[in-house]
Amino acid sequence: MKLIKKIKYVGRLTLLTGLHVGGSDTSMGIGGVDKNIVRNPVDNLPYIPGSSIKGKMRSLLEMHYGYTDDGKPTSDSTNEVGRLFGTANGNRGGSRSRLIVRDAFLNVDATPKFENADLYYAESKTENAIDRIKVRSNPRTIERVPAGAVFDINLILDIYEGDDERQLQATLEKGIHLLEDDYLGGHGSRGYGQIKIEWIDGTPKAIEF
Repeated sequence: MKLIKKIKYVGRLTLLTGLHVGGSDTSMGIGGVDKNIVRNPVDNLPYIPGSSIKGKMRSLLEMHYGYTDDGKPTSDSTNEVGRLFGTANGNRGGSRSRLIVRDAFLNVDATPKFENADLYYAESKTENAIDRIKVRSNPRTIERVPAGAVFDINLILDIYEGDDERQLQATLEKGIHLLEDDYLGGHGSRGYGQIKIEWIDGTPKAIEF
């Protein structure tokens, strides 16, 4: 396989509603947050793992094109999704992923300053699940990044000799639009995770070899 081009997508991901991408709960204490968000261990700032973005886009595309069987993915190297995201060796032929999704780090300068000193660049949201059989409440507190936070996003599309470049770009851009119309992270059916992605001028930018 000969790599002939890299196409870079560089932009900003803005939260329209609070986002919860789960992290370690090792710091949970009595009366504290039940579900923590993932944070960079170096500076303690929230970030969005590239795997969360990439995995959700793939799942949405598989549902969009109908490449699922009883909820299980069926995309392979012969269709749009498999060609973009790749498939594991031994799974219908196996193919290399064309898409790299970097971790999205919080852009502190573009993000509003949050006043809650206890939860650094985050908020706690208390919810109450009701056991309808026992008529009993089960309150829980979830940590999330508030609406308005801005993350830097960076995607790279690799083009190899013989690839259909236009189709790969079209599939990627379809996945991005589906993600904006759905949600990222957990608890999306309850309003979490609505996002907006804006590309920086000049994106996508191609680098040829």
